Order: sequence, then C-alpha cells, then structure tokens
Amino acid sequence: MPPKSTKVAAPRLPPLQKLRVRRPNQAQANPCVGIMTSMLGCWASSGYSATGCIALEQSLRACMDQAKPKDQKKNAINYHLMRLYPNIRGPKKIDK
Repeated sequence: MPPKSTKVAAPRLPPLQKLRVRRPNQAQANPCVGIMTSMLGCWASSGYSATGCIALEQSLRACMDQAKPKDQKKNAINYHLMRLYPNIRGPKKIDK
C-alpha cells in the first residue's frame, strides 16, 4: 500500500459577484473632541459660567478656528478591484 499524501487541498472560496473594500475612505478623527470633552466635564462639575473653565473654552475656540485640512483624494481601490476582478476570477462559463 503506497503512503498517503500529506498534501492539503487549497481552500476554495465561494463565487463573488463583485469584489469590494468596505469604506476605503475613513474620516479623520476630529482633534477638538478631547478638548470639548474636557470642557463639558468642567461645566458639568462646576456649572456653566465657571471661571475655572475659561482656559478650556479658549483652547476649544482656538482649535475650532484652525483651518480644516483640504479634502483628501478619494481612494481608488474599488475602481481597480472592479477593473481587475475579471482577470483574477477567470473567464465566465457560457451557458448553452
């Protein structure tokens, strides 16, 4: 009796209609969120018109007044996946 092969068959993936990456353009986190959280916590603990929160208010205003970065270029990964997927998948079977 010949020895059994130790070769493992490659797993087969189910057929996909289209290949896509979910949300390739992730939004950047707002840098002012931490300062705003600190300011709201200060207001909650000592009242709205607390004099101890003035420094936080000024730093939040300075953060919000900063110029926003220009919009980033849209990610083109899904375009390229759509374009190249027929080459990866192979030719379609013709039903007769």
